Amino acid sequence: MLPQELIRRKRDGASLKRGDVKDFIDGLASGAVSEGQVAAFAMAVFFRGMSREEAVGLTLAMRDSGAVLRWDLPGPVVDKHSSGGIGDNISLMLAPMLAACGCYVPMISGRGLGHTGGTLDKLDSIPGYATQPGLDLFRRATREAGCAIIGQTADLAPADKRLYGIRDVTATVESVPLITASILSKKLAAGLGHLVLDVKMGSGAFMTRMADAEALAESLVDVANGAGLPATALITGMSEPLAPCAGNALEVAHAAEFLLGRRGDARVMDIALALGAELLLSAGIEQEQTAARARLAAALASGKAAEHFDRMVRALGGPGDFLSAHARHLAAAPIIRPVCSGQQGFVSSIHTRELGLAVIELGGGRRVASDAIDHRVGLSELLGNGARVEPSQPLCLVHAASEETFNRAAEIVKSAYVIGGPAAASANILARIAG
Repeated sequence: MLPQELIRRKRDGASLKRGDVKDFIDGLASGAVSEGQVAAFAMAVFFRGMSREEAVGLTLAMRDSGAVLRWDLPGPVVDKHSSGGIGDNISLMLAPMLAACGCYVPMISGRGLGHTGGTLDKLDSIPGYATQPGLDLFRRATREAGCAIIGQTADLAPADKRLYGIRDVTATVESVPLITASILSKKLAAGLGHLVLDVKMGSGAFMTRMADAEALAESLVDVANGAGLPATALITGMSEPLAPCAGNALEVAHAAEFLLGRRGDARVMDIALALGAELLLSAGIEQEQTAARARLAAALASGKAAEHFDRMVRALGGPGDFLSAHARHLAAAPIIRPVCSGQQGFVSSIHTRELGLAVIELGGGRRVASDAIDHRVGLSELLGNGARVEPSQPLCLVHAASEETFNRAAEIVKSAYVIGGPAAASANILARIAG
């Protein structure tokens, strides 16, 4: 079928045959389908949606556009994926925690999308770390360290890599079928045995309503299981930043402090343990939730998770002493200043998406796919919901490369915080979706 005919059929609400979708995706990977046609296809799917059968077909076609890994390892092959939020650096801690529990975690991560940060951009702040190694190095690092967090290589789901970049600049990020196929094609290409999905809901997520988050979680679990990958999903809160920072090097530094036992942020810990427990139970390493969480917590407290993280960084070309000397290895912004609200009261709510836009304004994210990232910049010491605020108390510290970007970001931060009465406590885990 001609690309424009497939686009027309989806535009008009018709169901697409799996073979036609495969032909279109093959053209996407080879370059035979133009960027304009890809954008038109994404917009048609955005407005018309896809059935489960269509979404499974799109996911498998994107998986099969490149290599599909097979593993021969002495433990279960597992992974976690987040739909994206602000201050969401859980992957950096959870992958080595799982490795310390006997799992192997070949994690294919993405770059920042829209207002959200990307795990790959965060790891690029580590000097020498190869975020896009060849498959041989990826395999070796996974075996030696128990985990390897990388980006898509040219061999893995290349069709998704092209579509991912076009979605980011064509206002089609929030499409449930496209999100589903993008996430799962990479995970299926990585040869996983078990997957847990962290679907964010709230003012800093793509899904700001519970109904939309449930639809995405159900789509991910349904399509993953339909494609042969056992999966569950947790819907977690994103009405405030997860970690108290946003920005690439800042989130890596926070993860390092967390792994070293110097930070114990309750929300970060709770969500990391909940996601990790899902995988330990699915893989049969533990049989009960409490025991699974205890095993993960022990891996963190003993320092074993930190050892696996350092091994991963070293195996992928980064400094051998990264965790112990991360402050020396991570570049710092030249301007670091507080932003105060000038008000008294409590943080009653946060327009969390605005904090992600502030990071982009600082240069820590992309307006177009070709933009370079300044890994030094971002926000730290962010106040959360319910925090008491005094007029001279900082809402956060802004890390900027220039006075101009500092001033723009500071205004965005101040407008993101709503100061009033105390905020009601919100749950970290909002729902669980199982196949």
